[in-house]
Amino acid sequence: MKYYIIAGEASGDLHGSNLMKALLQVDANANIRFWGGDLMQQVSGKLVKHYKERAFMGFIEVVLNLHKIFKDISFCKDDITYFHPDVIIFIDNSGFNLRVAKWAKKEGFKTNYYISPQVWASRAGRVKAIKRDIDAMYVVLPFVKSFYKQYDYDVTFVGHPLIDAIANQAQVNELDFRKTHQLSEKPIIALLPGSRKQEIKKMLSVMLSLVEFYPNYQFVIAGAPSQDYSFYKPFIKSYKVAFISNKTYDLLRVSTAALVTSGTATLETALLKVPQVVCYKGSTISYQIAKRIITLKFISLVNLVMNRAIVTELIQNDFTKKRLKQELDKILNTENRKKMASDYLELEKTLGGQGASEKTAQLIYKFLQS
Repeated sequence: MKYYIIAGEASGDLHGSNLMKALLQVDANANIRFWGGDLMQQVSGKLVKHYKERAFMGFIEVVLNLHKIFKDISFCKDDITYFHPDVIIFIDNSGFNLRVAKWAKKEGFKTNYYISPQVWASRAGRVKAIKRDIDAMYVVLPFVKSFYKQYDYDVTFVGHPLIDAIANQAQVNELDFRKTHQLSEKPIIALLPGSRKQEIKKMLSVMLSLVEFYPNYQFVIAGAPSQDYSFYKPFIKSYKVAFISNKTYDLLRVSTAALVTSGTATLETALLKVPQVVCYKGSTISYQIAKRIITLKFISLVNLVMNRAIVTELIQNDFTKKRLKQELDKILNTENRKKMASDYLELEKTLGGQGASEKTAQLIYKFLQS
């Protein structure tokens, strides 16, 4: 069978790579062409375009790059026509994928979606288009299935692939890790300022401002695979911090606490059992627009899944040096850490256990046989 997969961002690349591995297990002759990243490229198939070439965050940033986005969409349609796949598999990345899906359905292509667009967070009216354009939807958050049920759209909850990604990763030897990256014996506070340039610019300076208050800890920046060290260097300046690129899971496994930019990383940090403070700050205009269309009580996946405040969220004007220090002090407190660890265990059970990639691959293959 011929599979055309469209993923964006580092998380889409991760989940896309595991889905590709699972597809090759159920279909040894799978011919895969994809939009994604390095992890997907390491598995099999042909990379059409890397997600680094189209990573835009926030409403203003998207508007400023509309010409490039629409040019990529047009190119994607031509490439699909050329490849003529048996099925197109969309992974998250709704702004791009839903536009392609509308065209693909009209052209008679079979369409599957893995990891739903966040219509449950904003612009629920898009469900109408999803029902029209997507033949089968596989969701990774339990409340999303309930959300779609309100609109009489039957989707399949497959569990969250992050559980597999973390479970399948080799355990890190802490002593070796510290030695390799020239870290001291001090407990580690990990800084995860996001993967996009716009995020890092907004988040990292405030995170680094805490370094002076914690001489008994060492701060380590988790560099995103999509960014070079040269981009981080101006923010680091004279701060005594370490920088480790593309080793976020290993870093979190040996960390005592983490300051995390809202996104998939909040869930990864929780599944790795690291106490965290969730942070987010966007451009003023983008934030004001988002505030008017997003209907959720929380922004972190941890709190959304549990439907209560497991981790503290410092959003926009609350994301200050003073507040961040207060919340970091709390998660360094032993009793608060015990409570968060208990909540994390409950979270993992709610997410449905291992096997999401395999379940999804089997469902896609079965779909193609029907």
